[in-house]
Amino acid sequence: MKKFLIIAVILTSLVSFTSCGSKGNAEAAKPEEEGHTDEHENKNTATLTEEQIKSIGVELGVIEDKQLTAALKTNGVLKVPNQNKASVNSIYSGVIKSLSVQPGNVVRKGQVIATVANPEFIQVQSDYLSVNGKIVMAELEVKRQKELNAGNAGALKNLQAAETELRTLRTLKSTLQQQIQLMGINPARLSSGKLISVLAITSPISGVVSNVMVKMGSYVDVSTAVAEIVDNSQLHLDLFVYEKDLPKLKNNQLIHFTLTNNPGKEYDAQIFSLGSSFEGESKAVTVHAMVQGDKTGLIDGMNITAAISLEKATVPAVPTEAIITIAGQDYIFMLTDKHAEDEHTAGSKDSIKHNVKEEPEHEEEKGLTFEIIPVAKGTTDVGYTEITLLKEIPKGAKIVVKGAFFVLAKMTNTGEHEH
Repeated sequence: MKKFLIIAVILTSLVSFTSCGSKGNAEAAKPEEEGHTDEHENKNTATLTEEQIKSIGVELGVIEDKQLTAALKTNGVLKVPNQNKASVNSIYSGVIKSLSVQPGNVVRKGQVIATVANPEFIQVQSDYLSVNGKIVMAELEVKRQKELNAGNAGALKNLQAAETELRTLRTLKSTLQQQIQLMGINPARLSSGKLISVLAITSPISGVVSNVMVKMGSYVDVSTAVAEIVDNSQLHLDLFVYEKDLPKLKNNQLIHFTLTNNPGKEYDAQIFSLGSSFEGESKAVTVHAMVQGDKTGLIDGMNITAAISLEKATVPAVPTEAIITIAGQDYIFMLTDKHAEDEHTAGSKDSIKHNVKEEPEHEEEKGLTFEIIPVAKGTTDVGYTEITLLKEIPKGAKIVVKGAFFVLAKMTNTGEHEH
């Protein structure tokens, strides 16, 4: 009986010891598991060691109050006023005898660009010379009739007829003279032996030849365009601005613009006129601006993208490179205080290190933790971009101002590793 009681006590003790041991193992395992969960519970952070931060050049700063110039983005088209365009025509019909220009040539006002030939030109000059002779004879006849009438030897009607003939001939001479001048011929230089059958077609403005519509031997008349010339010195922008943005604009405002299909070079323009009517059925108003400075590469009809400078304002801003974009949403990285907690808890672990030998692979290297913060972008100017925080952060919090892309890469890689 006594042996039975001793055996029963031993078995009871073993069961109790086993239960306590299992519970202890479970409790010992629990903190490790919880610690692993806490370490990766925030998928919106990235931790970089001091060595990583130094090697990739991450720099910290704060959200600053910056005076930025707001800009209104709009589209438009380059235009040359009609008074600076010319369609060159021949006043008289004829056959093209010569062409002295081609597209791209620079011409000056009055320069000969082509010549046209027609035998009828000679007839007009011949009539002009002929009427000069008739006028001389008519003047002599009027003088003779006046002398006869003074001596009562002539009839008054003969004098009147002579004077009428002289006036008619002088009118005809004036008409022919103007026709010859329109041909580009100086009537005073004509002689019976030097009539001109080839007329010069000259440029009415200075500019660049944009198109030549005829070729050698082509027949032209007053309705046929020989060439087109554009003077780009008065090139301006037609900008399309919506009604709600019109009050923000005024004359002399500065505009920076680039070509829509070639945004590599920036040009300047200045507003000189605000439209007073809507374009068609749209709610856009045309704003006119004169192009300033170098106009190389600009052609009438090109589409442009412009930024109209508005008033300056002091706004919260960060360096533009501090902002990253993920799936259409903009973010910045903020330095959290998790690393400080790690340093605080490190002291309590020192006493354990004397008794417990840790494996090198389990040592946690100190680093800085960054949290991704959503923002909304605003005006961009002088390398800074206005931001609106979409999540509250502590005042004066440190943010990544350089190297944000690398922090994002670290966060992304960490996320992939967890999966």
